[in-house]
Amino acid sequence: MRITEYLDQKKVNYQISSHRPSFTSQKLAAEEHVSGQYIAKPVIVQADGKFYMCVLPACSKVDLDALRSQLGAGEVELADEEEMAQLFPDCELGAEPPVGSMFGLATLLDKSLLQDDYIVFQSGKHDQAVKLNLRDYEELVHPRILSFSYHLH
Repeated sequence: MRITEYLDQKKVNYQISSHRPSFTSQKLAAEEHVSGQYIAKPVIVQADGKFYMCVLPACSKVDLDALRSQLGAGEVELADEEEMAQLFPDCELGAEPPVGSMFGLATLLDKSLLQDDYIVFQSGKHDQAVKLNLRDYEELVHPRILSFSYHLH
């Protein structure tokens, strides 16, 4: 299922835009003419054998130690490309939308995104973005709010 079909099915308002292919979240920010703070990038981790979708700003990285502590997990590691391909068969690798509920994954939202009115993210393709009101996103995904990112300098 594509993200637009999912959002339509859930009756969520969104805007879609096309841009030159972008393969990093910071490049997506440049293409969409928004700060990296508004780009919601998903990072998939495996904590004690369970996959989670971590959603954080493009300008940040996941602090695995903070995540491990907040999840009460023994081991947390990033998913590899093979696992990503299995979890997101309908998406281009690296362009997964940060909507864990669409893929049967629990979503962990970094609290730094809560200061934004909206988020922008890849649609499953490298040349298309979705803009969504943050409150609508929260209602759609019901993420667990944690603090697990640090800002890139």
